[in-house]
Amino acid sequence: MSSSARNILNAAKAIDIDVRRELGPPDEGLLATTQTVVPRSLVRNTRGYVEKVTNQANGCYENGWYDACAVMVRRLIETLIIESYEKHAISHKIKNSDGDFFYLRDLIGHCLSETSWNLSRNCKQALPKLKDIGDKSAHSRRYIAQRGDLDPMLANIRLVVQELLFLAGLK
Repeated sequence: MSSSARNILNAAKAIDIDVRRELGPPDEGLLATTQTVVPRSLVRNTRGYVEKVTNQANGCYENGWYDACAVMVRRLIETLIIESYEKHAISHKIKNSDGDFFYLRDLIGHCLSETSWNLSRNCKQALPKLKDIGDKSAHSRRYIAQRGDLDPMLANIRLVVQELLFLAGLK
């Protein structure tokens, strides 16, 4: 490659970097390039907000933002539990006297004991573990999640998300 061609290529790269820095990502965010946490195929054609939260969980993981990933997984599970109760027309069971949904701890407790469905044994065991890492990442000042904290949970995340998607009638 000639020196003038190299100069043009370097100038184009510099302009691209400047434009990206000035404009930032699009308002709706970027599409995660990997699907390590939750496969996109699981949530495709469900609800827009379920797809976006899943994309954010995957994007956080691929960028090494493990606390953010754990919090997004926590949010996804909370959303899917609520969706499940709404699908079965029993959302009143997970609301307080003001009509607000319970916190995740109580949502999981009710979900585990709900008689309208039968969660798998693996899902029942995984839900409290996923809540725990999400809670630590969201609320503990001194806890910083690392990849090694999430990697052993990836199969559980997929299992719980898929099971709740079916319960919610989204798949």
